[in-house]
Amino acid sequence: MKVTLDLDLLVSQGKLSTLEAERLKSYASQETTALGSNIFLAFGIVAVVIGAGVLLPTLETVLVLGGLLFALGFGFRIGKVERWALFAQIVMVAGALALGGAIIGLFGGSLLIKLLLAAGLAIAAIAAMSGLLASLSVVSLGAAIMTGSEMLEPSSYLTVTIVILSALVLALYIVSLRLQPLQERLAIVAMRTAILMVNVAFYAGTLFGDSVLGLPSEAFTVVWALALVLFGTWAVFADRRWVVNSVAVFGAIHFFTQWFMALGAQPFSILVGGLLLIGFGLALARFNQMQHGRRHPPRPLEA
Repeated sequence: MKVTLDLDLLVSQGKLSTLEAERLKSYASQETTALGSNIFLAFGIVAVVIGAGVLLPTLETVLVLGGLLFALGFGFRIGKVERWALFAQIVMVAGALALGGAIIGLFGGSLLIKLLLAAGLAIAAIAAMSGLLASLSVVSLGAAIMTGSEMLEPSSYLTVTIVILSALVLALYIVSLRLQPLQERLAIVAMRTAILMVNVAFYAGTLFGDSVLGLPSEAFTVVWALALVLFGTWAVFADRRWVVNSVAVFGAIHFFTQWFMALGAQPFSILVGGLLLIGFGLALARFNQMQHGRRHPPRPLEA
C-alpha cells in the first residue's frame, strides 16, 4: 500500500523529526531513480524494435519482435526482479499489442481468431498485471461478438453482445470479491470496460435495432432505461460510486437522445434540455460529495 505524506508539514507540526524526514526522502529518491531507469530502458528497447521493424517491414517481423518483447518482459516478471518491474510491464504490453496486430494481419479477422486474440490478451494482462491489456481483451471480445465472422453493420449482433458482456460483468464482479488487491484491480478494470461496452451496444440498439433478431430500436430503448434504473439502484445501495456515475452519464445520454429525437433540435428543446443537464450535473456532484464525506468523515478537533 502506498501512502502520500507531506513530510515538510509533518516536520513543522512536530509529528516527524528532521532526521526521519530526510531518511524517508532518501527512499523516495531511490525509487524515483529506479523509475526513471525503467522508463528509459523500456522505451529504448521498444525504439530499437520499431527500428528493426522499419528495416524489415513485414507482418512476420512484427510477430517475431512482439514475441521477443513479451518473452523478455515475462522473463523479468517470473524472475520477480522488483527493480525492473515497470520495465517488464512496459515491454510486455508493447509485445502483446504487436503480437495481436500481427496475428490479425496474418490470419485474418475470422471469429475464431478474434476470440483467440481476446483470450490471449486476457492471459497477457494477467501475466503483465496490465489494466490496459485487460481492457483491450474485453474490447476485443465485444468486437468479435458484435461483428461475427464478417465485418457486418454494427447492429448485427447487439443483443448477443449485450447478453454475453452482461454475464461477463457479473462473473468479474463475483471473482473480484475473492482476489488479492492487484488481481482485483485487473478484474475491476475489465468489468468497467465491459459495463461501458454494454451501454454502447444498448445505445447503438436504440438507434438501429438488431437486424439479426429483428428487434426494433424501441425495444432497446425500453430495456436500456429499465436496466439503467435497476443497475443504478443496486450501485447506490452497494456503495459503487463509479457505477453510479457511469449509469448517470449513460442515463443522461439515453434521455437526451430520446428527448431530441422526439422534440427535434429547436430553441425550446435545447433550452430545457440544457437546464435539465445542469440539474443532473448538480445532483451527481452532490451525490459524489456525500459519498466522499461518508468515506472520509472529518476528524475531531485535537485538544
